[in-house]
Amino acid sequence: MEKKLLREQLPNIAEMAELDAVRYFTRLSQQNFSIETNFYPLGSCTMKYNPRAAKAIASLPGYFHLHPMTDEMHMQGHLENLFELQEMIAELTGMSGVSLTPMAGAQGEFAGVAMIKSYHRDRGDDARTEMLIPDAAHGTNPASARMCEFDVVEIPTCTKTGDIDLIALKKAVGPKTAGIMLTNPSTFGVFEREIKKIAEIVHKAGGLLYYDGANLNAILGKVRPGDMGFDVMHLNCHKTFATPHGGGGPGSGPVAANEKLKDYLPTPIVGKNQQGYYWVTQKE
Repeated sequence: MEKKLLREQLPNIAEMAELDAVRYFTRLSQQNFSIETNFYPLGSCTMKYNPRAAKAIASLPGYFHLHPMTDEMHMQGHLENLFELQEMIAELTGMSGVSLTPMAGAQGEFAGVAMIKSYHRDRGDDARTEMLIPDAAHGTNPASARMCEFDVVEIPTCTKTGDIDLIALKKAVGPKTAGIMLTNPSTFGVFEREIKKIAEIVHKAGGLLYYDGANLNAILGKVRPGDMGFDVMHLNCHKTFATPHGGGGPGSGPVAANEKLKDYLPTPIVGKNQQGYYWVTQKE
């Protein structure tokens, strides 16, 4: 090398041994707050440990390297998985149709509330401008309602039982009622024992019931939202199942609906015919 290209002095660069560097970054990693090291006390959401095996399965090459623009005939296995997941969720929730399109719980919730709005609009029932929300609701509920231009009407909780105050509910329902949003069990950790009565009151007034799946783990396999009288709901796959939680996702908030609302589910949805599986991108 030519002499003019050689340094006359050493560069002023901080140096450390490899072991020192390893110890430094290991100490930083130990400062992370995670489900592996600490209790996660967010009571309004079911924060649980998601097995790392599930992440390994989701990272298999067939999933991980699938190009998003792959045509249907070359991704039949992938579409079959999605179709079967739709069917399983429908069975678990007691609903008639499922869309896996929403990319997060809050987005699924927004989609469900938008479905309620579209349902009333198509029936010429534009006077239904109020969404009933308990004071124990999951925090995103009033936000989703407002984003869909509903006026939020708060329903108090009975201080003796932790259930919704039925007297207050009966006073609140009316021709302006679009629906009610419930998490069951509630954020208080109380199962609404009068849920069938609540459904009857709201339905009789012409409203619909929305189920927030934040605490679905507590009842999964025991009772289904559809059987309780709910018309539409969302799930959080990172809470109820085992997709990654936090860190940017990938999130997933499937929406499920009964016969009354299933035609309003967001597309694409995976369909099946004699030729195989395909994307449903509009109402058939």
